[in-house]
Amino acid sequence: MGVTIKEIGKLAGVSKTTVSKVINNKDENISQETRERIQKIIKEHNYVPNKLAQSLVTKKTNTIGLLIPDIRNPFFTDISRGVEDKAHESGYNVILCNTDEDAEREQAGITTLLERKIDGIIFAASSNTNLDEVSYTNIKIPTVLIDKNININLENLKGKVRVNNLDGAYKATKYLLDNGHRKILYLSGPNQNEIASERLGGYKKALEEYSIEWDPESVVIGQFTIEWGFNFIRSIEKLDFTAIFCANDLIAIGVMKGLKSRDLNVPQDISIIGFDDIYMSSMISPSLTTIKQPSYNIGYKAGEILIKNLENKNNNMDSIEDMVFKPELVVRESTRKL
Repeated sequence: MGVTIKEIGKLAGVSKTTVSKVINNKDENISQETRERIQKIIKEHNYVPNKLAQSLVTKKTNTIGLLIPDIRNPFFTDISRGVEDKAHESGYNVILCNTDEDAEREQAGITTLLERKIDGIIFAASSNTNLDEVSYTNIKIPTVLIDKNININLENLKGKVRVNNLDGAYKATKYLLDNGHRKILYLSGPNQNEIASERLGGYKKALEEYSIEWDPESVVIGQFTIEWGFNFIRSIEKLDFTAIFCANDLIAIGVMKGLKSRDLNVPQDISIIGFDDIYMSSMISPSLTTIKQPSYNIGYKAGEILIKNLENKNNNMDSIEDMVFKPELVVRESTRKL
């Protein structure tokens, strides 16, 4: 059986309360000599603090929750790594909940995190969540939204971190137009959220600049998956377009695979451009032209905003920090000039 706080105090010649203050970093009024003596005894006896007992004293668990739609999507994997790295640097742990793009699992994940008494939450809403049908009023702890700027009323919202989706879609479509393409198909993700409307807006904006009338038939609502992209391109009979702009790289990879199965070549027959710049985009053949989101930086910045608020002892940070990263066009082999 391990040593107790009371026994450590006896060995150090101090009270149990003094030992507790050193363990919980509330030792401002304790001499350096006493602090070092206690820490030496703790190390010698391999004492492991009871985190549950600590949280009752400090009112903090030093744990944050991360809620993401799909851990299989490398975009969210990179975001998670950014959050984890910032949390580790600051002495926090991360509990991850994957919602699998399901609104019910999203609500269950939020409940699970709150039951574990986390200090704060970083939250990327599911693309399939209908904001008219769900409520987030149970989230009363500091919260940072990532990826999607969902229009919800959170009483303790501390920040929003995302990319300029309209600008990214505009750059993708304009690049295709600048290279002579006029028949451009846009494959969107679910249309319940702001990402979908912003990226559609960027697509329309570029067409308008070229005086090309927007055709609703050139926009298809789907899912952010390789499987959906592949199945869609396999299902349509007539491919009467020269380029496809995909709302994320997973769709684009599925489309490229589907075109290959139909004996069509990228970019000789059809040019493809994606969105995200996940690591696979540069490794497939042909490599994928895409819009780069700084996914790791999005996660790291979200962690930074949340932890800064959690560490603010005066609790006077009422403003919401809104960070919008600029997307970048990355030109590779999947597009060509007509």
